[in-house]
This record gives sequence, structure tokens and C-alpha cells, in this order.
Amino acid sequence: MQTILTDFYTLQSYEKGENGSFTANITLNKDHEIFKGHFPGNPVTPGVCMMQIVKELTEEFTGSSLFLKSASNVKFMAIINPFETPDLTLQLDITDSGDEIKVKNTTSFGGTIALKMSVNYKK
Repeated sequence: MQTILTDFYTLQSYEKGENGSFTANITLNKDHEIFKGHFPGNPVTPGVCMMQIVKELTEEFTGSSLFLKSASNVKFMAIINPFETPDLTLQLDITDSGDEIKVKNTTSFGGTIALKMSVNYKK
């Protein structure tokens, strides 16, 4: 498993729930290079980076190297500004069916939902 978002976020804590659910608390690194270009003076967390965080956390929790097979119902519902809302909570409902892993994700800060998506990964 390889992390491509080096120093982009820190996993502060996580809890394993029932039936393959995990709740992870992360903090974004507001000083990361990505935010200098996306966008200068108005940093916004790129959606593709949020999708990568979900993949990396799923790999961490399942112990599997994964490849994105498909994504559906991907809804970016709020802007994640790393200076204003660096602390995020990710709810991951993970179903492992042998050679495939399905994840339903909700990412939020405070009471605001920022991202909802369903993804299928191939092992």
C-alpha cells in the first residue's frame, strides 16, 4: 500500500464499528503544496484528493492494496477549506466480498456534509 498524498493529512483517530463500518478523524495539512495552486489565496481541497483519502483509509482498515473499479453517486456538497475546516470525519461502510471491496462514504466537518460517494475497489 502506497500513500500518494504524502503529508497531505494526518489520521488522528478511528473507531471500528459493527459490520465493517469505520469512523476516521483526520486533519488536513493547510501548508501542503497542493493548496498553493488550488487555489492561490482561496485554498480548496481537490475532490480527487478526498477520493484518494477514502481509498488510502480503506486500504489501511482492510490491509489490502486496492484499485478503483467504479464510483457512483459522487456528490461534493461543501467546499473544504483547509484553513477554516481542517478537521474532517469520514464514515466508511466497508463490504469485503473476496476480490472486491465496496465502500459507502460520508465526509463531514462540524455538522456539514462535504462529500458522499459509493466506490468499488478491486483487490
